[in-house]
Amino acid sequence: MTANPVDLVIFDCDGTLIDSERIYTEVDALVLADLGCVLTEAEIVERLVGSSAEVFRAVVEERLGRPLAEDWELPYTHLYREALATRLKPVDGIPALLESLTVPVCVASNGSHASIARNLATTALARHFDGRVFSAADVARGKPAPDLFLHAARTMGADPARCVVIEDSAYGVEAARAAGMRSFGYAGGLTPAARLEGTDTVVFHDMRELAALLALSTPEASRPGLSPAGTPGDPC
Repeated sequence: MTANPVDLVIFDCDGTLIDSERIYTEVDALVLADLGCVLTEAEIVERLVGSSAEVFRAVVEERLGRPLAEDWELPYTHLYREALATRLKPVDGIPALLESLTVPVCVASNGSHASIARNLATTALARHFDGRVFSAADVARGKPAPDLFLHAARTMGADPARCVVIEDSAYGVEAARAAGMRSFGYAGGLTPAARLEGTDTVVFHDMRELAALLALSTPEASRPGLSPAGTPGDPC
């Protein structure tokens, strides 16, 4: 058995590469309140962080008890762009990690191609993913469905079983499991570690740990109930 059976590392974008989730959550709270849909920060994290546009819309419509207009988000778009333009930065440890990796990498995000490109450019990370960015707009269903990750693997010519996914949301790790991929759940952001734990998932808290975790990424190390070092760990 090889020591490092990883052919492709698939990164989520928001909250994983770029430190955007708290920004989005703060603006979400303002937007939702203006719509008459009041959610606490904990509810936003649980139900909306990492979701597709379809899931976001369904959650809001369920709470409101009415459908949203087709272009409901247009009056609020500038709020997100202005906040990101002044506050956005890479997740701590990501620039050094990307410089160190030798395995192929790509991005697979529920965001639009335009927003992914803008945010990667703002944080000077775009050069690491030139021509290897995949959006939920490319597939029929975004996360938590497996479509996006499978599309990325297929396009990159990688076997899903030899791909690993780096995610920070419950929707993302759910999509990775559905795609038959191992995942690393980053709990250094807003999503609690408990919501990331599960089958074929290693939860970690600091991006500076990830290179070593990837080097230890064997089928045995990623089984539920084992820590990355292969010693008994918290049950997933």
